[in-house]
Amino acid sequence: MAIFVHATLSGVTADQYDALDKELQALPGDPFAGCLSHVCIATDSGVELFDLWESAEAVENFGAVMLPVAEMLGVPMSSGPPEKWEVHTYLVPGV
Repeated sequence: MAIFVHATLSGVTADQYDALDKELQALPGDPFAGCLSHVCIATDSGVELFDLWESAEAVENFGAVMLPVAEMLGVPMSSGPPEKWEVHTYLVPGV
């Protein structure tokens, strides 16, 4: 079942997000496996992330890879766990 995830990362700058993304993209394998869609919005207080994942397992696998990299870079992850919902339905227009 698809999972929608919303994470609020207070105090994280767009530059910190970009550095984290760059490190994750350089990892061997595909740390983003199972991610169907990702949106990052920079706000005055941090960044907001909105993801659609193909399964809860894919979300957990990503977190297991991403969190140590974020910690290594000093990207604060103190805003609490992300909100997660099971998706009833989704579509990709034109596909």
